[in-house]
Order: sequence, then C-alpha cells, then structure tokens
Amino acid sequence: MQSSRGFGNHGYGKLQAMRFSHGVALTSLSYEKVCVLFNIAALQSSVAAAQSIESDEGLKLAAKLLQQSAGIFNHLKGNVMLAIQQEPTPDLNPETLGALSALMLAQAQEIFVQKAIHDRMKDLLIAKLSSQCEELYAEVMKQFQKELLRPLWEKEWISTVAGKQAAYHGLAEYYGSLVAKGNKLIGEEIARLENAMRLFKEAQTRSGKPSYFQDHANKAQRALTEAKKDNDFIYHERIPDAKSLPSLGKAQLVKLLPVPERLSQNFKDLFEELVPVVVHQAIAQYDVRKNEIVNTEIMKLRESTQLLNSMLASLNLPAALEDTSGDAVPQSLLDKAAAVQSLGGLQALETMIRDLPELLQRNTDILNEAERMLRDEKESDDQLREQFKAQWTRTPSDKLTETFHVNASKYREIINNAVTADRVVKNKFETHRRGMELLSRDSNEMQAALPQVGSSGAGVQESTAVNRLRTLMEGVETIKAERDTIEHELKSATVDMKQSFLSALAKDGAIDEHIMSVENLGKVFGPLQRQVKESLEKQEALMADIQAQNTEFCKEKSGVGAAAQRETILKEIAAAHDAFMELQNNLKEGAKFYNDLTQLLVVFQNKISDYCFARKTEKEELMKDLTQNIGRQQFGATPSLPAHYGSNAEENKKVPPPRPPPPTTSPSTSQAPQTLPYPMYPSGMPIPYGATTAAPYPAYMPPPMPGGYNPYAGAAPYPQQPQGEWDNTPPQQSPYPQQPQGAYGYPYPQQQYGGYQYPQQPPQQPPHQGHPW
Repeated sequence: MQSSRGFGNHGYGKLQAMRFSHGVALTSLSYEKVCVLFNIAALQSSVAAAQSIESDEGLKLAAKLLQQSAGIFNHLKGNVMLAIQQEPTPDLNPETLGALSALMLAQAQEIFVQKAIHDRMKDLLIAKLSSQCEELYAEVMKQFQKELLRPLWEKEWISTVAGKQAAYHGLAEYYGSLVAKGNKLIGEEIARLENAMRLFKEAQTRSGKPSYFQDHANKAQRALTEAKKDNDFIYHERIPDAKSLPSLGKAQLVKLLPVPERLSQNFKDLFEELVPVVVHQAIAQYDVRKNEIVNTEIMKLRESTQLLNSMLASLNLPAALEDTSGDAVPQSLLDKAAAVQSLGGLQALETMIRDLPELLQRNTDILNEAERMLRDEKESDDQLREQFKAQWTRTPSDKLTETFHVNASKYREIINNAVTADRVVKNKFETHRRGMELLSRDSNEMQAALPQVGSSGAGVQESTAVNRLRTLMEGVETIKAERDTIEHELKSATVDMKQSFLSALAKDGAIDEHIMSVENLGKVFGPLQRQVKESLEKQEALMADIQAQNTEFCKEKSGVGAAAQRETILKEIAAAHDAFMELQNNLKEGAKFYNDLTQLLVVFQNKISDYCFARKTEKEELMKDLTQNIGRQQFGATPSLPAHYGSNAEENKKVPPPRPPPPTTSPSTSQAPQTLPYPMYPSGMPIPYGATTAAPYPAYMPPPMPGGYNPYAGAAPYPQQPQGEWDNTPPQQSPYPQQPQGAYGYPYPQQQYGGYQYPQQPPQQPPHQGHPW
C-alpha cells in the first residue's frame, strides 16, 4: 500500500524535496520546510512501496525509508504548530501526522515479517514479529477511525489496515501453532490453528478481498485437519480456549529514525563556489597569468626539443653509430619504424589529411551562412528605410550588429590562419612522404631499399668518437625524459587562490590582485622556470659536443658512392620519423580545433538566426502599423465656393425647382424627325387602323371637323379642363379625349408599351356638388 498516495497537496513537489535533501539545515522549521519534509516522507514511502520483496537490498532500503518517513512525520507532529503559527491544513494536522507516522512504522515492521518468512527463520521469531506487526496495525486502525481524520483517507485505506491487523494476528497464531507442534502440545496447536483460520477469514472479510492471505489460510487448514486427526486417534488432548493460551511475545525491530541534518549521503554544497564578484574577477585574472606562464615554458621546451631532433636527423644520429656493418638496418630505425606502424603508418596520416578539407568547408559554410543572414537583414532594413524615410523609426542594423560583425571577422581570420596551417602541414607531409613510406614497411623491405656497402665501417666500431657520440646520445634521451617530467609538473601545478582573495577582501576591503598573483606564481612556478632554463643551457652545450664529435666520426668513417647514398637515405628516414610524429600531433590538434570551432560557429549562427527572426517580426509589425496609419489618414476639407458665387446665393434660393424632364420613349417607339413640317401626333391619341408613324411616312392627321360640331371654333383646338371641376358639355362636343394635366399645367408622363401610348390615370378628384350622380 502506497501510504503517500493522496497527500502532499501543497504544490512544493519533488523538486523542493530534492533541494531540501541536498543540504538544507533543520535547525529551524518554516512552513516551506514543513511542506518539503512532508513531501520527502511521502516520496520515501512511495519508493519503499516500489521495492521488490525478492531482493534483500530492496527490502533493506524499503525498511529504512519507511522508518525515516515515520521519523519525519513524527518530527513534524511535534513542530508543525510552532512552524506555521496558524490553523494547519488537514494533512498537516498533528493527529494526521501521528497517524501517518504509525502507518509508516507498521509497514516497516511488516517488511521484517516478510523478510523472516522469506529467509525461513525460526517459527517463534516469526510469530513474535507478526504479533508486533498486528499491534502496530491496531494502533494505526485506532487513529484512522478518529472522526476528524476519517474523511482524509481513501476508501480502501481503512479496510486494508483492518484486514492487515487481522491477517498478521492470524499469522502469529499460525506460527505459534508450529511452535506448539514442535513442543508436542497438540491441544494448543489445534486451538491456535482454529483461531488462525478464524482470523484469516476475518481479514478477508474486512479487506473485501476473498483471496487475502489465502496461501497462509490454506496451510493453516491443512495443518488443522492433520492435527485434529492425530489428536482423535492418538493423543486425545483437551483443546483449550483460545483466550487462555499463553502469549507468544513480541519482537519490535523498527523505530522512529531521527531526522538527519542532511538527507543526502553524497552531499555537496551548491553554493560552495559562490564568491563575491571582485573575488571571481581576481581568480579569473590569476588563471590568465598562470596559463601564460605555463604555455610560455612548455613552448620553450618543445621548440628546443624540436631543434635538437632536427640537428640529430641532419647528422643521421644515432642511426649512423649503429650502421657500421653496411648491410643491416640500424636498430634505432627499426624502433622508429615500429613506432610509426603502431600509429597507423602513412595511411593514417593520409586519412587525417583528407578529412581536413571537409572539416574546413563545414566551418566555412556555417560562417558564410551567418554572414549572409546579417547581410540580407541589413539590405532589407536599408530598403525599407529608404522607402518610408523618417517614418521608419526602428534602430538601424549597423548599430545592432556591430558585435556580430566583429566576431564574424575574428572567426574569418581564425579560419584563414587554419588554412595556412593546413597548407604547411601538407607541404611537410609531401616533403617526407618517401621516408614515411619506408617506415611503414617491414624490416626486409626497408633493408632492400638501403644501398649495401659491405663492412667498410667495421674499423670504427670502438673508436673514441663513436663511444663519445653514444654517450652524448644517452644524454639526449635524458634531457627528453627530464623535459617530459617538467612539462607534466607545469600542467599539474594548481593553487587555490580563493581563500587568499577572500581573506584579503575581508581584511582590507579590496584585493590587490597583481601583487598577490605575481607573488604566488613566483613561489609555485619559480623552481620549474629555473629547471626549464637549465635544460635549455644544457642542450646548447650538448649540441656543441655532438657536432664536434660527429665531425671526428665522419673523418674516421670516410665513404663515397653507395656509402654516401646510404647515409642520405638513413638521414631521410630519421627525419621522416620526426616529421611523422609532429604531423600526427598537428593533425589531431587540427581536427579537434575544427570540431571545437564548429560548435562555436553553430552557437554564433543560432544567435544571428534569433536576431534576424526578431528583426523580421519587428519589421512586420512596424509595416503593419504604417499601413494602418496610411489608411486612417485624414484628407483636407472640401474647398469653399468662389467669392463671385456668394452674391447670387439669395437669388439662387428663389429660383423654382427645375421642370422635370419630358418622358422618354423607348428605343422601339418610332417618332417623326423634328425637321419634318408635320405636327406630332398628340400623346395618347389612338391611331386608326392602317396608319403608321414610322418614317418616311408623315404622321397621321385627321380631317377637319365641321363648324357646327365645334362650339370652340376660332379658339384653341384643344381646350383644357379646369383642375377640380367637371365639364357638363355633351359628349358630342369633341370626339377626341383630352390630355390629363398635372399641377403646373404639364402633361403627366406616359407609359409606353410596344408602339402605342396609353394615358395614365389622373389622381381622383372629389365629386362635384352639382353632379347629376
């Protein structure tokens, strides 16, 4: 059962728990520390529940963590009210913490019971452990059933605790029956087995799990059946009452572990390296001074050693001292060949050299892309600045990218220097390629490549010059060994100046870094610098002696032709060995340099990419604002009328509205041209059958009426009817209908359909008082 489930609701979580476990002191509790302790206890109980009972280490760790959790909960129980000084939340209530502490302790005791059963310990010990576990779970059950705490637990918690209490009581009775069986107490055995069966069934009922502790219940049932059978047929002992059975005793192996000052075993103070800024700057400057001294002295040693090797290679030493027979390969060259072959020989160098252009191109591409992004961003900014003029108010790119351009120039210079160094390496490789090929072959091929001169030099084997040169060669090897030791000491010499700087700052309130650094560096590196100086002076004297003795040796070992050719090849091979070793170191350093530079350039490119993205976003927002401002721009007011229009303003007000335009006819309506001398047919006049108004025919003209039928002879041919009055003239006065008139005496507009015109209905007039209707 994971006892931590449902708790730790304060939101401090595992992170603060781990921070606390890394060294927060417990001398005083705050609300935050209380919650952290609570989470630690819950976390430890979860880890304990996850351990496997099949592993001894897992059981030990689980028991330890549960006891620590019990101690933490108990510690909180006694200190939580003083720490928070307010009404605690339910999970931090002292009674809740006490119940959780009891639960952790009971589970720890349960682990020891399982451990004893797994290891098949004595039955009496298991019975005592189980009896103690039952008592602890009884205490947990008592506290869990308190009215204040009962709502806090999840539903299955109380039933599980109740089931475990009965189960471990039954387990104690079962192992007690085994003890009684061993003592030939058959009646007690049967009584305990019957009680154990009852308790196992009760545990299953309480927990709601029919198979709870079923294995032990089956064992108890088989033992009870066998014991009753033996008692009925053999012993016939009286079965005592379960309440009268003697106590089995108790064995408590768990206890409340005190809260340690620091919960982490591998404690490291996270703030140990935290120092004032002044001290940090002083330490950085000290490191710079130290690195300068170390690099300078190491460079002196390496340059001197390289000079010594070059001189020996030019003199073909020590190979010339060994090549006295004229037909065998000198042992020194064989050793050099073995060293070259162990490092891969010529093929290894060729592979490393072929990799250089690819590494260089990768770095070059990254730098080119970074510079292109800067260039494109600047061109875009300049173009928009030229377009919008003063409205483009953001900071120019030149001011923001100054640091980027400086760093890009530095990286470009570094790459150019690397290209030059690669060229030097390749030239040196080609120069000594033939000698490296010989060193990469076996001894037979190397011997075949050397000219044979017989044993002409055998007479100088024991000459004074040869012996002296051999002694000097031993001195050369001694100097090289000493220099390796000095170089190692220079690299490993470290001094912690932090305490010295802190003491000076606390004492004087300031740090004189220059004086303190020079003084300390002199103490540490002074003896090593003197050793370097002595080594260089010793080398000068040694080189002078070697040249003098080699001159005597050459006089004694005179040779021409094949001997001179052999000497030249031996020198070439010796020089190729030194060149191979130097080139290998240079190529390894070059590959590491390019890989490290790639990481720096990727970081540099990412910074530029982020900058360009931010500038692009800023550009888009600014252009959006400018576009919206142009759309919202207010144009000037409408210009006023000219002055000469102002005097006729009043007169213009008195002019009546213009007459409506005459009705227009559709294009299909045929009208006579205005130039014809014929009058237009009245609008709305019916046209007799067969008549037409289409050109070129003249408009139809009706014949004149007789005078007797026209009472208006001599007047207007078409008299108008007054508006609002009715005409009582008999219908015979005119066969032609009158055109209805508008309010101002103008005809109403006509509707046109096809080629005919129909009059519109005038508005209805109220009937006349004198109308016959």
